[in-house]
Amino acid sequence: GAVHYVAPSARFNDSGSTYTSFGFGDGGQGGESAFVPALHATWAIDPQWAVGLTINAPWGLATKWNKSWVGQFHGNKSELETLNINPSVAFKVNEMLSLGLGVSYQKLKATLTSAVTPAIPGSIGQVEGDDWQWGWNAGVLVDFQQGTRLGITYRAETDYKLEGDFTINSPALAAGQSNVKADVKLPATASIALSHQLDPQIRLLADYTWTGWDSIQELDVVRTSGPQSGQTVGGAPTELRFENSYRVGLGVEYQLNQPWLLRLGVAYDTTPVQDAFRTPRLPDNDRTWLSIGARYAPEPNWSVDVGYAYLWVDDASSSLAPTGVETFKGSLNGTYKGHVQIFGLQGNFRF
Repeated sequence: GAVHYVAPSARFNDSGSTYTSFGFGDGGQGGESAFVPALHATWAIDPQWAVGLTINAPWGLATKWNKSWVGQFHGNKSELETLNINPSVAFKVNEMLSLGLGVSYQKLKATLTSAVTPAIPGSIGQVEGDDWQWGWNAGVLVDFQQGTRLGITYRAETDYKLEGDFTINSPALAAGQSNVKADVKLPATASIALSHQLDPQIRLLADYTWTGWDSIQELDVVRTSGPQSGQTVGGAPTELRFENSYRVGLGVEYQLNQPWLLRLGVAYDTTPVQDAFRTPRLPDNDRTWLSIGARYAPEPNWSVDVGYAYLWVDDASSSLAPTGVETFKGSLNGTYKGHVQIFGLQGNFRF
């Protein structure tokens, strides 16, 4: 069982956005902290077969800016939550090769809010929707029997059909409320990882992960009821134009003594967000990780892991300049500055 506390910090430095002259501020601290739990279990059926179950939250984000800020028409609050239930089975072909296959039943819930119109200050529109969908994942483990192991995993893309509601807090605009739908394809991921036991005390690790973020090109929330049925909320889809990303990491484990194992890792993680399409809903950029951790194992049947990671996020520019029906949103010019801290605690039990 594990729990992580994710504490992001995001701040916007304005440099001449449209609504600066209205006296609106920079939005305050846009990062939203959250606890993220997980549960993993495996059972050995016989020397060759094993089954497992994971319950976790593989995707998620949350940002929340002040209601009255220079980017309020581009986004106030954004929250994406997932719940993944993933049974799996593994087969040990021989002493060198093991195979794994899993299915996932995963829920996606999204909540997005923004200011609706400059004509009615304080008017906030909220889109909320959710869906459950099936997915699958597979893995291969190669043990070279010389202290070196290679792992390869793949998790398939998940195609969601979100359904929900669009509501407005202003009575004057209540007629614009309706049911809505949106298609979202969460990306496929593929990883390759290598570990090598250098000596009885030191183990070296490396990994590379690719994420197919180009499955998300725009966010189109379409009304499915009312007089505006079939039209997009806000008049036009939000252009995201995500690109595929990668993450590469290096780590080392050091067995200090019988109960204590120490860990250190670094990683470089690229963003899927292009500068021209960066929105306050995901003010992301490339990140550099530094992580430390330890395992305390006083007995063979239980242990505790703790970890801490600090992510330096590169400064991210904003140059949104909406046109057409979205002109009312105004330009959003400036720079996002941010970092992320992650605290982890895990308990391991063998029965």
